[in-house]
Amino acid sequence: MQPLPAGTWPSPITAATLVGGAIGIGEVVADGDDVWWAEQRPEEAGRTALVRWRAGETIEVTPPGANVRTRVHEYGGGAWWVDRGAAYYVEFDDQRLRRIEPGGEPEMLSPEPAAPRALRYADGRVTPDGAWYGCVHERHGDLEHVDRREAVNELVAVATDGSQRIVTLATGADFYAAPRVSPDGTRLVWIQWMHPNMPWDATELWIADLVDGEATNHRRLAGNGDEALQEPNWGADGSLTVATDRTDWWNLYSVDLESGELTHRAGGEYDIVEPHWVFGGSRYVGDIHVIAGPTGDRLSNGVEVPYSSITSLRRSGDALVFVGASFSHESEVVRLVGAEVEVLRPARDLGLDDVFFPTPEFIEYPTTDGGTAYGLFSAPAHPDHELPAGERPPLVVFIHGGPTSSADRALRLGQRFWTSRGFAVVDVDYRGSTSYGRRYRNLLRGNWCKTDVDDAVAAARYLADRGDVDGGRLVIRGGSAGGTTTLLALAHHDVFATGTNLFGVADLEALLTDDHKFESQYAVSLVGPWPEAADVYAERSPINHVDAISRPLLVLQGSEDPVVPPAHSEKIVEAMQRNGIPVGSIVFDGEGHGFRRAENIVRSVEAELWFYGHVLGFEPADEIEPVPVG
Repeated sequence: MQPLPAGTWPSPITAATLVGGAIGIGEVVADGDDVWWAEQRPEEAGRTALVRWRAGETIEVTPPGANVRTRVHEYGGGAWWVDRGAAYYVEFDDQRLRRIEPGGEPEMLSPEPAAPRALRYADGRVTPDGAWYGCVHERHGDLEHVDRREAVNELVAVATDGSQRIVTLATGADFYAAPRVSPDGTRLVWIQWMHPNMPWDATELWIADLVDGEATNHRRLAGNGDEALQEPNWGADGSLTVATDRTDWWNLYSVDLESGELTHRAGGEYDIVEPHWVFGGSRYVGDIHVIAGPTGDRLSNGVEVPYSSITSLRRSGDALVFVGASFSHESEVVRLVGAEVEVLRPARDLGLDDVFFPTPEFIEYPTTDGGTAYGLFSAPAHPDHELPAGERPPLVVFIHGGPTSSADRALRLGQRFWTSRGFAVVDVDYRGSTSYGRRYRNLLRGNWCKTDVDDAVAAARYLADRGDVDGGRLVIRGGSAGGTTTLLALAHHDVFATGTNLFGVADLEALLTDDHKFESQYAVSLVGPWPEAADVYAERSPINHVDAISRPLLVLQGSEDPVVPPAHSEKIVEAMQRNGIPVGSIVFDGEGHGFRRAENIVRSVEAELWFYGHVLGFEPADEIEPVPVG
């Protein structure tokens, strides 16, 4: 073991490693014994392609250059489905719905909108007779009878015969999700909710009668105003199951189709489903579900699988299929027959020593107001290098976005980029994070930009006091809501030496006027009602505390971000430049909320390493283009 100072370790986990040959495995869909999945490809401009596996043979079904991605709610998900050998999918460039069979050409199912990308589709299913594709529909401005200030969401049925006929199934609610047709085709259920709720706050389960694409007799089945119902699913026998957190944890309940009475079916003191940020989630099938725990996921059937993250769980004949990942390898497509694991689409072989990928330590630590928060801690790890005697590693504090989200229970190669260079990492699950029940999640209500900041600071201090890290070399970074936490931690606490803000919210008031519809009233529960709590919004907005930031900051932003527009980052950079505090800034042309293109991912990661070296005084082993610092 060769001793070298932190930050100077040569590592085979380069920024290019993060994207070279990388494939992001999205949703899996079973069509009989066939298995389909979506592949996001950073080296192909971040596009998503559809792939089919049949009896050991894998083919790409969508045309070259196709990008399967919907912009409903801007976060998307559920951009495609498969039925009887054909795929129904949304093309990102125009947001129109298409149908394609392997070896064929796409057939356009939805009409061309009056304005580009004004009509969007998501989360669809084909009716049992094959005649209709029932889905979530989102209509944007520049159309007649549409409120120009806010998109209109509804449920529609799109004819599958190419006639481009569309029938409205349900309208009037602010948001819809999970339209699911009964096996006999006579009933439709769905989830809906209203402003200012988010889908993890309060939703309702609705049902309607369905005849030839027409929905009648709409009625609410369940939803008491203080529970979040998600993922309704029909059984083959016509029974209905839904997940709800009415007893703190997202468990499964059987639904009486006449009375709406819910009867506990499966689950315990753990969450089964995840918060509805994107469409298409599937965390249970029949009597088998995912059990989410603090150290990772497992299956309820007792079969041990080598995965700590299990998503998109489906039934394929006698098998289960899902996307699986662990702390030591990336996502892959898995087929589980009994207790036998068959990998249909393996994770890429990184060819690296297992020493680089230790399982993180789950930590539970005290924070403000007598509270407790959680995190995943990883020490530096390299088979050939160690820190010189007496040196403790710097710490990078990762803050997840959302803020209603959680630290990943799977390999995050971007974190191993740091630990393989002599840094320690902690991925913080501050109060308000998910996978700890509704009560823990609700601790952030009214406390965003306060509780999350306190818990980030407490995590860093806890690890420094424990002797794991160097208290003088603490770094914080986060994207979106995590960027907001980063900015406020730097402004209000003299703890961190530097940080990185990735497309973070700088002006909370702007969220109420400039944000997309899905999150336009998110801050009402997180901060307070508007305008009654205007002073709270001002107090917690990072832009109003830039003068208190005395440590260098790196700002990374996409030029076409519809969720957190570039103006947020521009204001921060301009203010720090006026104050004479070193600030690095890179705007990535064509990128949205998160970076998808390989070259931009590489540049952003290398920029962070260079910037921390610039601030903390080390020279990375990597050759990196310097960041402009103003």
